Formats: sequence, C-alpha cells, structure tokens
Amino acid sequence: MTAITVNGIERKLQVDPATPLLWVLREQLELTGTKFGCGMAQCGACTVHVNGAAIRSCVTPLAAVAGQQITTIEGLAPSADKPHPLQKAWIDEQVPQCGYCQSGQLMSAAALLATNASPSDGDINDAMSGNICRCGMYGRIRKAIKSAAGVQQFDPALAALAKEINHG
Repeated sequence: MTAITVNGIERKLQVDPATPLLWVLREQLELTGTKFGCGMAQCGACTVHVNGAAIRSCVTPLAAVAGQQITTIEGLAPSADKPHPLQKAWIDEQVPQCGYCQSGQLMSAAALLATNASPSDGDINDAMSGNICRCGMYGRIRKAIKSAAGVQQFDPALAALAKEINHG
C-alpha cells in the first residue's frame, strides 16, 4: 500500500509502486486533467506539482512520491468558484486553443510564480521550456504569466500614444 496526498486529500493506494504517477492519477483516482502526451517527459502535458515543484508524472513512479504532497490541475484553484490567478489570466488572454497542453502549461507556470513573483522573459523561457504547445500560443502564454504576476508589459501602441499625449 502506498500513501500519497493529492490535492489535500490523503490517498492509500494498492497499486504497483513502479506505476507512473500519471496513470495512478488518471486511472485510479479519476483525475483526468493531467494529460498523457509523449510518455518520455519531453512535452510537459503531464506536469503536476510534488511538494510545490513541477515534475513530469509520466516518468515518475508512484514509489518516488510516496508520502509526498501532489497537486494536479484539479487542485490548482483555491476553490471551485475562485480560479487560480493564472487560470483567470489564461482565460483573459485567450490562451487555450485545442487545450490539450494547458494543464501542464498552467502547472509549470504556477510552479514558476510560486518561487518567482516577478519573472523576466528569460525566467519564463527557462520554466516553460519543457512544455510544448502544438498550437503555438507561446506569446499568449507569456502574456498570461506576466499578467498573473502583475508584471508590466511593453505595448508599442500604448507607448506611441503616451509619447503623443506627453509631447503633443
């Protein structure tokens, strides 16, 4: 029997300890927000948090997370009626297209903001480099992360308008 805590709830599982965490989450616990993409930790669709750190659940055996705190996309929001700031920013910036990579993208972004409240473009690149978006929404993802962090973004149109207003 392996004990883990998932989204704040302790679970005792009778599962082969070599089973990848992804399949435990999806098949045993019916938490299907975490996606299977590649099975080799290359795409990021399976990203979850273990003790607050982003990990790839497709290559992490259950035994490696025994006794640990696991957060999935289903547990990211503080409550059912209050989305996580990143989830709100994702909606505001219209990030999702096909949506398949979004749970992994959100989990990687949340791990970044938990350790770096004001990330630079380089910080975002580093944190998100293992997450692939086949729809190419990288610009919107970056904008949503900065929005959730409250980081001011440069907008050339607003800068030109401000210059015109200030210099008449």
